[in-house]
Amino acid sequence: MARGTCDRKAATTGAPPFVRHLQSALPLVALSIGTIAAAIALASGAPVRAEPIGKPIGNGGERTAFTDAEIADGLFKVAFGAELRFTAGVDRLRKFDGPIRVFIDNRTQTSRSADLAAVVRDIAGHVDHLDIAVTGNRKAANVVVTMVQDRKELLRTIRDFYGPRRARIIERQLVPDCLSGFGEDAAHRIGRSEVILTADRDDFSFFNCAYEELLQALGPINDDRSVPWTMFNDDVRMGFFDVYDQYILNIVYDPRVHPGMTRSQVGELLPVILPKIRSWVSHTNAIAPSGVQASNEHGAEADAPR
Repeated sequence: MARGTCDRKAATTGAPPFVRHLQSALPLVALSIGTIAAAIALASGAPVRAEPIGKPIGNGGERTAFTDAEIADGLFKVAFGAELRFTAGVDRLRKFDGPIRVFIDNRTQTSRSADLAAVVRDIAGHVDHLDIAVTGNRKAANVVVTMVQDRKELLRTIRDFYGPRRARIIERQLVPDCLSGFGEDAAHRIGRSEVILTADRDDFSFFNCAYEELLQALGPINDDRSVPWTMFNDDVRMGFFDVYDQYILNIVYDPRVHPGMTRSQVGELLPVILPKIRSWVSHTNAIAPSGVQASNEHGAEADAPR
């Protein structure tokens, strides 16, 4: 796999309490990173929404119609488990169980803070029941985004944050160009998340990392190459909050989906919650509901990228 922009890898760790600026007693339990990936091919004839934030001109449209089975498949693959663990894992759903406040620690001279704040607003506007916003008060934050200048500073920051032993494992197994991690309690509620981004990159690469890492810091931190429509795939680069991943995040943050649920418990809820989530995603992206429904009835798998 080539490197240079942003894919994600996931890890869970039993690292000591957050070193550096956070005084949390929660251990870091999940990590996600970025390196390069190939752009996804688009299914012909699928509904396409308007240009979203971060999306480069000329990249074509995105597929927006998915069957229930396609949505469920991606959900179970990325919202459960993690690619790299330092402690024994439990296959349960992880999420924040309350308001999320994001503090931006910009350690560069690059004016990327406004871009990152726009990403947070975009996520908030596309996930129902998700209370997320930027705060200027670090003590009030449960998500801290540290922006460093380049990859050299990224690796140095990883060593500062996680210590030399875990940093070596992260660097060797994940080869990070951006990184996120979270700590969960015994009930699998995320208490704090950390994201590290590099600022010295083009707009698409920056947005690609920013969306991937912020979204994975909210819970769906596993990567899976078998799901071709998600940014949680090492071979896919997005640069924006795609419709498929909006489905996943809206399921995770539905109030009837609780931290610690098993796959079977979440699966039993999907027929109940998906109709309303479909309506929400269609409305917020100006997608004709009939297009989504037609794809669901006739089987979007036939149009899937090969």
